[in-house]
Amino acid sequence: QVQLVESGGGLVQAGGSLRLSCAASGRTFSSARMGWFRQAPGKEREFVAAISLTGDTTYYADSVKGRFTISRDNAKNTVYLQMDSLKPEDTAVYYCAASTSTRYGSYYYKTESHFNYWGQGTQVTVSS
Repeated sequence: QVQLVESGGGLVQAGGSLRLSCAASGRTFSSARMGWFRQAPGKEREFVAAISLTGDTTYYADSVKGRFTISRDNAKNTVYLQMDSLKPEDTAVYYCAASTSTRYGSYYYKTESHFNYWGQGTQVTVSS
């Protein structure tokens, strides 16, 4: 079992930055792929970023590539999402997720059905 708690959301002006954190409890964090997804009002939840067990492989949605950075600290059981150059269209509830899938390929990192555990979400609002 993995319990996930997100923090770091808030209100920021366009062009600003936020850093989201996701603290995990449970013994399987270091063996879980981690991801961030988001859901804007009236839209379906979408993939944002994902990271491999050791952190050596990362994936990003095209809409955030070059602006967001995912990282993890296995010693602290925490995954981060550094968000820079924020835009109003980044406004959403951001969810941290963990996957125990061992299947290879970017598809399994980007598809929410392959993530077993989810946090409650943290609101990010970017004003124009």
